[in-house]
Amino acid sequence: KKAVKPHTGKEIHVVLDNLSTHTTPEVKAWLAGHPHVHFHFTPVGSSWINQVETWFGILTRQSIRRGTFASVNVLITQIRNYIDTWNSEAKPFTWTTTAEEILAKVRLIQTNVKKLLANNSK
Repeated sequence: KKAVKPHTGKEIHVVLDNLSTHTTPEVKAWLAGHPHVHFHFTPVGSSWINQVETWFGILTRQSIRRGTFASVNVLITQIRNYIDTWNSEAKPFTWTTTAEEILAKVRLIQTNVKKLLANNSK
């Protein structure tokens, strides 16, 4: 509600992952009452995006953050050099969380979203 209110009358597009809490009956009902708000979902099975985000985080922390770059070309050279070094010793990312741990977090989030929706509808 807080994110939408300042933009009343404007089309709002929100990109979300496919977490089931984004498509509950409560959320669908809220969206029906706010036809200018549109949800767009990342593709099912796109968990690789999380791994790409992880890699960019590593690149940022290890090579870019707190760096001083005299030009865009210097920054590009830094990134390319980092990628070359990374690729020379590349190892695949592996999931370390079990399915049970992930599902427990999903259940916790679902419970919290239901509480949030109940509190916001008062």
